[in-house]
Amino acid sequence: MDTVADFRHLIVENIPLIDVRAPCEFAEGAFPTSTNLPLMDDKERHLVGTRYAESGSDAAVELGHSLVSGAVKAARVAAWLRFIEEHPGCAVYCFRGGMRSQIARNWIIEAGGSPLRRLEGGYKAFRNYLLEELEAFPSRFDPILLAGRTGSGKTRILGRVSNAVDLESLARHRGSSFGKEVDPQPSQATFENALVFQLVQLHAKGSRMVVLEDESRNIGRRILPPPLFSLMRKSPLVVVETPLDERVDNILEEYVLDDQRRLSERGLGDPLGEWEKRILMALDGVRKRLGGARHEEVRRLFLLAMESQRGGLGVDNHKKWIAFLLENYYDPMYDHQINARKDAVVFHGSPREVLEFLASSKLKTEVGLTE
Repeated sequence: MDTVADFRHLIVENIPLIDVRAPCEFAEGAFPTSTNLPLMDDKERHLVGTRYAESGSDAAVELGHSLVSGAVKAARVAAWLRFIEEHPGCAVYCFRGGMRSQIARNWIIEAGGSPLRRLEGGYKAFRNYLLEELEAFPSRFDPILLAGRTGSGKTRILGRVSNAVDLESLARHRGSSFGKEVDPQPSQATFENALVFQLVQLHAKGSRMVVLEDESRNIGRRILPPPLFSLMRKSPLVVVETPLDERVDNILEEYVLDDQRRLSERGLGDPLGEWEKRILMALDGVRKRLGGARHEEVRRLFLLAMESQRGGLGVDNHKKWIAFLLENYYDPMYDHQINARKDAVVFHGSPREVLEFLASSKLKTEVGLTE
């Protein structure tokens, strides 16, 4: 059989996929195991689409074959063959599982490659399956949420819990006014696809409890799917308590050192300047909540820290504006939010104590720690 419709198997086994749609389609929605090796690039797809609208299917197919021929065709087939060699057992798909994936399969066979399975119904059918799985989330999982003040180390705890899902990592955003990552966020569909992949994999392992960070409805520009968010609002909270100085150190490492390093790795002419612009924009974004005087103060502390860093005096002065922002912006906001949900709190403690609680006899059959 040259098609596969067992989407759950594809997810559980992490089967690599070749997406032969155009790059613009891939950007709108993709699967975490897929690699975009298009049959046609964006321009070629546009030309073929225009010909289809003007002259019909046969004329569009003829144009497509003329555009993707000779050296262009050879290069694309070679890319597919390399992927197949590196990922035995992979499959291929286009949007509806029709002509483009069939053409790719035929060309691969003509070039001496192994017959490749196609996804039955293509991206659209797989995406619909994932949306159905998302709707089933409330009946399959009992979430427990990690809460705590900004910088408490919640992400590190999630990284040590075997059946946790890091929503902020999937959304490529740290969930706050300063949480914008160096890399852009995925599309909403790509975010949802990656989320459901992890949930299906947890369900396949027999896990009913899933550990998530307590989030608002939006993580940057990505929106938590309603079935998930609704259940999270009813879920128990485990609160991580970390001293202010440790939280400042955590934020210094993640938001200052790590982000500056990532920008530097991009080869920008002035990565430090780019990072400074990002932080100043974020500070301006919270001016209304902070109030004019406190905004001016935190901005002054930040610019002094930048002057110190540029002068070769290190990054320790960044701790001053970070601490000011925590005490005057994030902590009061968090305290108000947690007080409104205090009845949902089932445990609170240090990061070590939280990990021990999650591994306790009460929970260890559902939530295990990774080695």
